[in-house]
Amino acid sequence: MRILLTGSSGWLGRFLAPRLRAEGHEVMGLDIAQGADTQILGSVADKALVDAAVGDHAIEAIIHSGALHKPDIARYPAQVFIDVNMTGTLNLLEAATAAGHDRFIFTSTTSLMVSQQVRDGSDELAYWMDEDFAAGPPRNIYGVTKLAAENLCRIHAAQTGMDIAMLRTGRFFPEDDDTLGDPPGENLKANEMLNRRLTVEDAAEAHVAALNNIGGLGCEAFVLSAPPPFAREDAAKLARDARAVIARRFADALSLYAARGWALPDRIDRVYDPSKAERLLGFRCKSDFAAVLAALRDGTDMPFAHDPDYIPPKEIA
Repeated sequence: MRILLTGSSGWLGRFLAPRLRAEGHEVMGLDIAQGADTQILGSVADKALVDAAVGDHAIEAIIHSGALHKPDIARYPAQVFIDVNMTGTLNLLEAATAAGHDRFIFTSTTSLMVSQQVRDGSDELAYWMDEDFAAGPPRNIYGVTKLAAENLCRIHAAQTGMDIAMLRTGRFFPEDDDTLGDPPGENLKANEMLNRRLTVEDAAEAHVAALNNIGGLGCEAFVLSAPPPFAREDAAKLARDARAVIARRFADALSLYAARGWALPDRIDRVYDPSKAERLLGFRCKSDFAAVLAALRDGTDMPFAHDPDYIPPKEIA
């Protein structure tokens, strides 16, 4: 299949493009920045460019992973988020319809489920966040525009019958968090594998699974995160004493963390539930918190990438 991959020079794109080729697909990359897997330079907000990219290259399916993200809020005005995340998605959906595509893969985000209420947390219960979770509107322009883009997908699927997978990915960026600094860097990412992170390799694999398996499912959203080692009934305990819950699941977690000079979270305010993706797409992340502890035990590399000096290619450009 000949696939148009947007965001091909980005962090996900550099892992997804070779994975798609390994499946036998031909990949045409579209991005505003140069990259090894980018053949078309430009923005998804440019309708003429998108139409030409799909038509001139006989594209058979689109994976739309290009977007402005949460750290970009400090770099770009709100209008650019609307242009890229909303208008760009509409341009691609319309081009896919004109080309007669039967499926469309949209890289969405768990951030659209994070309202200010979720951000503030609760002393009573950790929020259990599956595809039906709702606790108010998204708290920033990133979440607002991605939610609007999902709704464009839903309307488009209803009008055309196209099968669309909206993949609400948890965190997989390699750089340091732009707002959270305690615990720092690698320790924070390790903790997030408990409840809200996945590896970029797993994120890429999820897109392949969606491409292969969305047929006949209609328009569906899927939360993507490492399988949490918790159950819903743990929600109250996680909000009060997460370390005790973790210690019951993993007897040596405290000692392994102490040996590394790391800290486990005192509280966990949310848990992403990826079970729908496993049920409908047959996808389950390979790496989880147990893999983090195995790396600590064996003295090997962490299963996730950590690069505090990473700069997105579009910012370098």
